[in-house]
Amino acid sequence: MKKKVWMEWPLPPALIARLSALAEVVTDGDLDKLPGSDVITGIGRYYDGQLMDRIGPNLKQIAKPGIGLDNIDVDAATARGILVCNTPDAPSESTAEHAVALLMAVAKRVIVGDMQLRGGEGIGRSDLRGTELLGRSLGIVGYGRIGRRVAEICAQGIKMKVMIYDPILPDSFDLPAGVARAEDLDTIFAESRFVTLHTPLLPSTRHLADERRLRLMRPGGYLINASRGGVVDEAALIKVLREGHLAGAGLDVFDPEPPLADNPLLKMKNVVVTPHIASNTDAGIDAMQAGTVENIELALQGERPTWIANPEVWPGRMAEGDV
Repeated sequence: MKKKVWMEWPLPPALIARLSALAEVVTDGDLDKLPGSDVITGIGRYYDGQLMDRIGPNLKQIAKPGIGLDNIDVDAATARGILVCNTPDAPSESTAEHAVALLMAVAKRVIVGDMQLRGGEGIGRSDLRGTELLGRSLGIVGYGRIGRRVAEICAQGIKMKVMIYDPILPDSFDLPAGVARAEDLDTIFAESRFVTLHTPLLPSTRHLADERRLRLMRPGGYLINASRGGVVDEAALIKVLREGHLAGAGLDVFDPEPPLADNPLLKMKNVVVTPHIASNTDAGIDAMQAGTVENIELALQGERPTWIANPEVWPGRMAEGDV
């Protein structure tokens, strides 16, 4: 019986052809075609245990482009012996660059300056006064692939004073010149003019940037978030921005997402917003697509995929026979 791969996001013809040589490939995201799939890959909905059971016992792999897995119930997949695969390296550079772009755009008043020149009303000279970055303090929450690249750009390129916090980073990990380690998360907020978030959305990180921590920041500070919207308490962020405690924010992600049309953050002149496009670059998309296809190809051939988010499952259902 021919294997089946179900997809809800597009791939270039050359990559589809690679998968088609190994399996029937469903590319239209039709939910009625889900049952019986050996592999599914998608980004548009939440994949819980109920959906996995609906697909049936053939399901052996959920392949996700990018890093984040918050739309997949990984525990449910693990309990069923289903491999959850992602491409954590693929979007790292694009996302790091975007975080730095948000930081610079909000600090330098790039967007509000553009608005003023295009005839935007109510924009005074005080709205256009930016913040110089040289020698300013930057706190990075999460020192994985993206956080490390942000640290490199900001410490070595812009010459900011960078401090990082990551509770799972080994004490023995060597930090580059210009980067120091904070003892705790509160220190990051209290001692940084800029704070940028690079952590996955987990129960322990939801609303990590809450009102208490935002108020720990120095008056005139900036918050940058290109991770997941739920990491920030948006109501608290709106409050401290309205009060003038923070000078601005740069946001690529929201909670919920997309943001509601009446979200006050969309109307604030000191907030730079983008629609979750940090990884959406030519190189980033190419790498995510190619990495996802590689993970699927390996699974279809009974081999261990390159990236498995729940490696304790291996080989999982693949041990029951041909994938």
